[in-house]
Amino acid sequence: MQKTTHTYTNSENDVDLGKLLKEIWGQKLRVTVLTAVFATVSIVYSILLPNEYRASVLLAPAQSDGGGLSGALGQLGGLASLAGVNVGSGDYGESQIAQQIMQSWGFIDGFINQYDLAVEVFAAEGWRETSDELLIDEAIYDVSSKTWLIEDGEVLRAPTSWELFEVFSDMLIVLEDKKTGLVSVSIEYYSPLLAKQWLDMYLIAINEHMQRRQVKKVSRNIEYLEDQIAKTSIAEMQGVFYTIIEEQIKSKMLAEASPNYAFAVVNPSMVPEEKSQPKRALICVLGTLLGGILSVLWVLVRYFLKSE
Repeated sequence: MQKTTHTYTNSENDVDLGKLLKEIWGQKLRVTVLTAVFATVSIVYSILLPNEYRASVLLAPAQSDGGGLSGALGQLGGLASLAGVNVGSGDYGESQIAQQIMQSWGFIDGFINQYDLAVEVFAAEGWRETSDELLIDEAIYDVSSKTWLIEDGEVLRAPTSWELFEVFSDMLIVLEDKKTGLVSVSIEYYSPLLAKQWLDMYLIAINEHMQRRQVKKVSRNIEYLEDQIAKTSIAEMQGVFYTIIEEQIKSKMLAEASPNYAFAVVNPSMVPEEKSQPKRALICVLGTLLGGILSVLWVLVRYFLKSE
């Protein structure tokens, strides 16, 4: 029986790398021109972007979660069981709670409203260094009449609470070092002076918020314990409750006397002198690379369409 041998050769659909390279080299002028266009656009774009400055502060947790009712009972050991309260150990520390609160929608909205920062947060588009003044987008806000010009159908409106939160969240950076427990908080903005001022105000606001929160919590605990004293006639239980109330009063006094209740400053904020954004060199390099890749792909697509 005779064997038949088959010889396989390159089909018409196989890609000839040499032809592709030759085609690209033949279109080198177009590739160069398109790459140069992208490079020019990226340069112009990077120049038009306003500078941003980042002010930072390093904080240390100032309190642990020991001022609550369960904390006081825990310090009293066996008295906790006599009071009929189950003391848990899974509570988050005040530092972790404060970090979540300071990045929350409600807290940021309250901070913006408290200091009336809506225009600076939402309508600013740059900063003039020579005169130290913000550049306001006139298409969004009319400075002379102090009115918002955001179009919503046929109605002009101010930015919503959510829109302000999203813009401010992009400025705010909160990072915790898990090893040391130190917390870094930064605000990035067009004006270096305002970035530092806002950061200092933000730190004061979160400390005051956590302080009020603790005082309110302890006051509620004291009211609850006083109510329990009125309900029981057992002298031993009343003694337990009075002892716990004494601990709660101490916690309340400590909270009211601590302006830096949640965080203590390790490294204070300074007015930044060097910009943090934009990375103009990186933008130009990436824009040029993108232009080169897209121009080569365009040449290859034309080549394959012509071949078909």
